[in-house]
Amino acid sequence: MNLETARIDSHAAPEHEDSFIKGVKDCLPTLLGYLSIGFAAGVVEKTAGLTIPEIAMMSIILYAGSAQFIAAGMIAAGSTASSIVITILFVNLRHLLLSAALSPYFRHLTPLRNLLIGSLLTDETFGVAITESAKKNKISEKWMHGLNITAYLNWILANLAGAFLGQWISNPEKLGLDFALPAMFIGLLVLTILSRSKYAMDIIVGLIAMLIAIVVSLVWSASMGVIAATIAASTIGMVVEKSK
Repeated sequence: MNLETARIDSHAAPEHEDSFIKGVKDCLPTLLGYLSIGFAAGVVEKTAGLTIPEIAMMSIILYAGSAQFIAAGMIAAGSTASSIVITILFVNLRHLLLSAALSPYFRHLTPLRNLLIGSLLTDETFGVAITESAKKNKISEKWMHGLNITAYLNWILANLAGAFLGQWISNPEKLGLDFALPAMFIGLLVLTILSRSKYAMDIIVGLIAMLIAIVVSLVWSASMGVIAATIAASTIGMVVEKSK
């Protein structure tokens, strides 16, 4: 093997590692979480009175677990469309933070290509992507599409399965399905803390974030409490990392 061939191979290997298929494979560990949460969301939406086509459209267009749970609850309570839209807007404001955190890796792309990536970004795919960036200090566009599209299709199928079977489940709270979403986030948090092995700092930052979330929630709203705690925790974490 001559020197030129060796150079080509050295560049080809990383490209293969960051392919669309690699993104699909890296999404597989999260699919079980998507299935359980998506199924629970479909059941809750069905018991809220939505039809299967309406649930399918909500999954395709809205594509947000927490927002779909909230929308189903507000629809069941007879809330107005404007109040549902405003509530979902505030709940999903955190996606601005998620997208901003990943934006440095996609600045070379056109706005349309960035839109395609950002529109399918979720808490789970963000967690996988930010872990990937920590290991390689880069994120491939193809890899990101493999990750996002796999999660997207899995979510839609799980929602439809829950909607279909939900017609025989009259009380999802009795089965604990309404706790599926918080349980998934707790699982992601624990796995992230274990993978970082920086327990002391993570626990201190987590406690500060919880305190901020409680205080802001008491004087404003729960959604703003989550956003304020997220900004504070990420800022503290960045300052601590930079100071080392």
